[in-house]
Amino acid sequence: MIKQVEQICKSSRENVRSHERREQWSSLNNQIYDTLVLRLVSCVQLASKVSLHYNIVNIDTALKFLQSLKYSYTKQELLESELAVLKTLHFQINVSTPLAYVELLLEVLGHNGCLLPAKPLHQMCIQLLDFSYLTRDAIYNTLLKIAIENSTPSKLQVAKFLTVKEDFMLLAVGIISTSVFILNPGHWKQVVEHLNSITGITSQSISEFSYAVLKHITGSTTPQQ
Repeated sequence: MIKQVEQICKSSRENVRSHERREQWSSLNNQIYDTLVLRLVSCVQLASKVSLHYNIVNIDTALKFLQSLKYSYTKQELLESELAVLKTLHFQINVSTPLAYVELLLEVLGHNGCLLPAKPLHQMCIQLLDFSYLTRDAIYNTLLKIAIENSTPSKLQVAKFLTVKEDFMLLAVGIISTSVFILNPGHWKQVVEHLNSITGITSQSISEFSYAVLKHITGSTTPQQ
């Protein structure tokens, strides 16, 4: 939506004289407002096609939802809205996410014979991913202090640590490790060893990440020990 508004505003500035801009902006504002729900539904449709594969939000489901909100869009308008979203994003929508890394690692763990209850573990991972985003700065600040063994990191250390904050694989193994520790603590060391073997991330790094997450949930320090 941000990109679309930027494009509309840019187009308006280029094509409209200054004294007409106020009237034009009012019209554009109404246009954005009127299509907001339609664009959001199109975003959900596209996300489902990328992520859900066999259980996508098809056009009939989307139309029924819009009709329940008293919107009378046609299938053609819905298709055009999807295309507008794709064009706005230059068709670059298949972006890797931490959840994709988590789900891939869970599949590999299952394939390697690490038999854990899949559904509860997956749900716990999603909840912890949400939590890790809500407390992102606090978790990574704790992790930085552990890494440098100092409570007051320098600006240079903070800058170098940015690559760690952007490492989706580290986040994924940390989330899985923490989830297992919460649900099946007896299997925790075995899972950490498996994750180390699969990703090459050291058991210590995985444990430290789990410690940082758990510290902000319960204050537990067991994983680091």
